[in-house]
Amino acid sequence: MGFFSSGFSGRGRSDNPDLPPGQYLTESFPVLSAGPTPRIATDDWEFTIATETGKVHRWNWAEFRALPAEDVTTDIHCVTSWSKLGTGWRGVSLDTLFSGVETSAEFTMAHSYGGYTTNVPLDDLLGGKAWVAFDFDGEALEPEHGGPARLLVPHLYFWKSAKWVRGIRMMQSDDPGFWEQNGYHLRGDPWLEQRYW
Repeated sequence: MGFFSSGFSGRGRSDNPDLPPGQYLTESFPVLSAGPTPRIATDDWEFTIATETGKVHRWNWAEFRALPAEDVTTDIHCVTSWSKLGTGWRGVSLDTLFSGVETSAEFTMAHSYGGYTTNVPLDDLLGGKAWVAFDFDGEALEPEHGGPARLLVPHLYFWKSAKWVRGIRMMQSDDPGFWEQNGYHLRGDPWLEQRYW
């Protein structure tokens, strides 16, 4: 028989069926970061995808912005229990960025300017599930919210949507990133309340 702490047994959902378990609705957009906010000029910005063979695909800001972009309306859920519904973004799909990438790896590590990392299974980045977003609510993404560009993986807790993203590295195993090394769940599905290990 297992031992279950009351803190890890899950919580009931609110009356709003759009909210995952244990979440509350907010109209604001709280700013939560693990360190200081990097300020990256678009002239200095670069995004890379590095495969397990060492091949690196790279885009500067102009090349990235020349890629087809999509408008995305989605709900976002933070592990600290807030949810914001119907948020509007514009970004480049990871499907577009991975279209010329050959890999047999099933896992990735997202890397950010400032040193933040988070691991995400490749299946959670493809199939119309994730974007590198550069606009929020019709405006250029503010640095406090990850601008000039952040990862947007809205079906997972928002710590997986790495701010100030600068690249993705393919991995053969699901190694933990920054928060995952500090007790957060390796995947982070809000509907399963996968907050912690």
